[in-house]
Amino acid sequence: MPATPDSGAPKTPPSQAGEERGGGIALGFDFGRVRIGVAVGEAVTRSARPLCVLPTRQQQPDWDAIARLIQDWRPDWLVVGVPRHADDSANAMTEAALQFSRQLHGRFRLPVATIDERLSSWEAEQRRFEASPAKRRRPDQALDAQAAAVILESWFNHCQCIGSF
Repeated sequence: MPATPDSGAPKTPPSQAGEERGGGIALGFDFGRVRIGVAVGEAVTRSARPLCVLPTRQQQPDWDAIARLIQDWRPDWLVVGVPRHADDSANAMTEAALQFSRQLHGRFRLPVATIDERLSSWEAEQRRFEASPAKRRRPDQALDAQAAAVILESWFNHCQCIGSF
């Protein structure tokens, strides 16, 4: 997936808190107006796994559910996929995803990174097909969580701070 960190993506390591508890945990978000896919990942292994899909409420994130995830996982970073057109121009969801990332930072005071998420859903669908060709059918909610894992792994692979966790 040709994802690259968005401008302003963090290039420095997180606070020492992550190192003290073996850190490097990140939550990744595939933001949507109807639902938000969530994944958890570990910087040391540069791997992520789908965690859950959160429905929105009247096109607003379920902040209480997100707060519970943050409390349970105690991430060092939050990573939000930002959709763009193939020519890198903004689309209808670009500003909504960026606003979501700002709200995450404002509410939880954790470092929030954004990354271009072009083709994350396509790659998630390909992974699902490779794992089980019989499951290739119309996209379901689990695909959003898998797309969040793709977003998070892409960020791990492009972030210069890996290894500093």
